[in-house]
Amino acid sequence: MTTGMKPQQQVLQRLGLARRAQKLVLGEEFVVAAAQKQQLALIFLASDTGTNTYKRIKNKANFYQIPLIEIFTADQLSQAIGQARKVIGVTDAGFAKGMVGLMQ
Repeated sequence: MTTGMKPQQQVLQRLGLARRAQKLVLGEEFVVAAAQKQQLALIFLASDTGTNTYKRIKNKANFYQIPLIEIFTADQLSQAIGQARKVIGVTDAGFAKGMVGLMQ
């Protein structure tokens, strides 16, 4: 299914699957709240997001030791999940592990 695709394309495809499986938290405020409750296994942050949002999410990810992927643009993330978002949290450890593995 994913053979021949670049790792970044595979990650975006898995992000879409996680969305359909309802394993995502969407939006800055919801991601921050879920991080504080230690419900996230991974955070996606758009590379073209604003300075304040970037700093806030990066600090939360570091503080709660949540892996952070920040190579995708807001358009790429939005297209993958079918909704305009710049910050996405993954709640499922299995999805997160697979995505982080592809990025290494």
